[in-house]
Parts: sequence; C-alpha cells; structure tokens
Amino acid sequence: MSQIFSIKNKIIVISGANGVLGAAISQYLAKQGAIIIVLSRNQAKVNALANKIIEEGGTAVSAVADVTNEDQLNTVQQQLKRQFGKIDVLINTAGGNMPGAVITPDQTILDSDTTSLKKVIELNYLGTFLPTKVLLPLFLEEKKGIVINFSSMSAKRPLTRVMGYSSAKAAIDNLTQWLAVEFCQKYGEGLRVNAIAPGFFLTEQNRTLLTEKNGNLTARGQQIVDNTPMGRFGQPEELLGVTHWLCSDASKFVTGTIIPIDGGFDAYSGV
Repeated sequence: MSQIFSIKNKIIVISGANGVLGAAISQYLAKQGAIIIVLSRNQAKVNALANKIIEEGGTAVSAVADVTNEDQLNTVQQQLKRQFGKIDVLINTAGGNMPGAVITPDQTILDSDTTSLKKVIELNYLGTFLPTKVLLPLFLEEKKGIVINFSSMSAKRPLTRVMGYSSAKAAIDNLTQWLAVEFCQKYGEGLRVNAIAPGFFLTEQNRTLLTEKNGNLTARGQQIVDNTPMGRFGQPEELLGVTHWLCSDASKFVTGTIIPIDGGFDAYSGV
C-alpha cells in the first residue's frame, strides 16, 4: 500500500518556486525523490533554489520564464522536452497581489487602478492557465499527469480590500473544475486537475498587512486569527501533506476539487 504514495522520480514543474510556499514545496518534494523543475522569471533566484535542493541531496533543474509570457514558456517546454521528454506534475504556485488592486478602508472602488487590476488578473489567472496550456503536450506523451493549482480562501469568501486578488482566485476555482472535466473527456482519466486553497500563511507579500515590525499582529491580522478556529496562521510545511497526496497515485480518483488548508477559517461563521 505504501507505494501508492510514492513520488520517487516523478518530474514535477513548480512555478513561482521562489516564493515562501513554492520553495517549501519544492524542497520537500525533492526530499521525497521527485525531480524538481524550478520555474520562475528570476534567473539568480531560480539557480539558488535549484542549487540548494541539489546540495540537500535532491535533483533539480532551473527553468526561467515569466508565467504570463507564452513565448518564454514555449522555450521552457522545448527545454523540458529535450531533457525529459515528458513531465508528471505541474504545480502552479505563481501568483500575488499589488497595491493598486487593493481597496483600503479609506478608499472606494473609484480609487482602484485598472492597470494594477489587469496585472493581478494576468499574474494569477493567465499565470496558471498559460503554463498548463503550454506544458500540456508533455503530459500527452503518456496521457497521464497531474496539475495542481493554487487558489485561496478569498476565492470562496471574498475578503475586504483584496478585490483583484479575490476575483482572480475565484476564476482559478472555476478554471480548475473546467479543466478537470475537459481533460478527462478529451484525454482520459489519467490527466487530473485539482487546486489547493490556502488560508492565511505569512508570506513576503502579506507580512506587512498582517504583522507589525515588532512581530505583533495588525488589526487585520488579529481579525483573521480570531476567525480561524485554530487561532493562528498556517505554516508552509502544513501544505506539504496535501500536495504530496495530490502528486501521488493515492489520489488517482480525485479531480476537480478545491481543497482548503485553512485551520477551519471557511467553516467558521463567527458566532
């Protein structure tokens, strides 16, 4: 039975691998014997993470592309085709937010910046769709593979302030389910698509929003913790078990799901 959880020698592409969550996932899966393709747009950071994985005894390859640039992704696809001929898993962790797509308490939607909103939607939605589209032929070599998208609690429960991010992540939920059906109907049951929806994890992007410089919680950070039954933020390593499961044959009848990892946030009504 233990073999159904094995991911040894699986070729796993991880976009946004340089982020807090992406890096933790990359290093963990490498320690489980997977071959990690570290994909991001920053060459120096990509190389640094790949080298760190190799120093820890894992196998990693650098791949450089902006996930919203189809031409750059095509170059990566050709690189992987030459090196491996196929891939087994694509994990789309790339995403993020920016100030212009946020509506602060002293602003209204009239203060929103359309240019920033477009960038947030492109990064989160196209940054998931395009890698999936471009790398699909590498799955079709064996009509088998796994796509894991990254959604958010803000997709299901739109959060105040993060208008653009919430909208984009809601689209990821829809895309995940649409692709799951499309791939099964067109390519067979061997190609699965699921998503992980993290609750609140401290990253470089949200740290100043949720914590003060002295480490204490901001008012928003405290509000989030108060509405999380476990009473804390998540730790990156708490995403690893579900990610491992989705990468393995242990989840071979699972497709089209969005799995919350949120400490009970979605289940809590506040009363």
